Amino acid sequence: MFDDKKTKYYLVGVITFSVLLTSLSFYFYQAFFSPNTLLEQEEAYLLKIPSNATFQTVSDSLYYAEAIQDVITFSFVAKVLGYQELVKPGLYTIQPRMNNLTLVRKLRSGDQTPVRITFNNVRTKEDLAEKITKNLEVQELDFYGLLTDSVYIRKFGFEEETIMSMFVPNTYEVWWNTSAENLFDRMYREYERFWTEERKQKANELGLSQLEVSTLASIVQAETKKADERPKVAGVYLNRLRINMPLQADPTLVFAVGDFSIKRVLNVHKEIESPYNTYKYLGLPPGPINLPEISALDAVLNYEDHNYLYFCAKDDFSGYHAFATNLNEHLNNARRYQNALNKAKIY
Repeated sequence: MFDDKKTKYYLVGVITFSVLLTSLSFYFYQAFFSPNTLLEQEEAYLLKIPSNATFQTVSDSLYYAEAIQDVITFSFVAKVLGYQELVKPGLYTIQPRMNNLTLVRKLRSGDQTPVRITFNNVRTKEDLAEKITKNLEVQELDFYGLLTDSVYIRKFGFEEETIMSMFVPNTYEVWWNTSAENLFDRMYREYERFWTEERKQKANELGLSQLEVSTLASIVQAETKKADERPKVAGVYLNRLRINMPLQADPTLVFAVGDFSIKRVLNVHKEIESPYNTYKYLGLPPGPINLPEISALDAVLNYEDHNYLYFCAKDDFSGYHAFATNLNEHLNNARRYQNALNKAKIY
């Protein structure tokens, strides 16, 4: 009788253990391998994990964005795999119907999705700081602080007047959580990559430094939006530099005044005291007046060789310019344009 009871208890224990083991196995399987992300959605979710974020930050972000259905199993798998103590900041793409194992492994490995940054049509350092950090974690003011830190930028061989030359407008892929310093380093590497030996040689042949090419390119860019006309405009300014003639570039006066709403430069603007006043001072100004695009930089390096010394906007308002080799011809062109403005009542 006693042996029967022992056998009975033994069987109950075995059955209970088997049930528990089966339940635990099923739970583990479900926790690790069952889909748990974006179950009712088709599009991916971009998860931003800030620097110094905790695991609670991550789980809360996923839960409140309804990117995961079961936060408990996610937390369990994260604990088992040691992710709760190894949170890595960045931008992560969470695909629909991912299981917890795949998700945690992705986050734990730091398998980030790069961010594309594009900056163009930049006039000032403030513009640059705003546009370059727009889709990044780094704050605009932090990056602007580096742009205006004379000691910091000298490490890269630039001064406050020339630092804008270091940034070559394009589209780049970077990590969302890159620091201001790392972003600065990256832009310097891109600057060095842009300045190939061929481009350096062409600058040499012009008698210009890389910084001077950027400065002249910024003037050319401000003068015409037509990329196919830029080599011709560059040729005009290079001709003036060769004969020691003032550049007399209106965009440099606009920059000196600091009022980019100015549409027509007047005689009063030509009297402003500034090293950027190319009516008063010979040669190039101290630095670029905007962020020159690649087309403008290459327009200077591959300028059109001609005898023109003057140009003004065409009277057809096409955006192109009429070029002249002498002052009388230029004044006639300017008069035609002025008459067109008056006729169109544009003041």
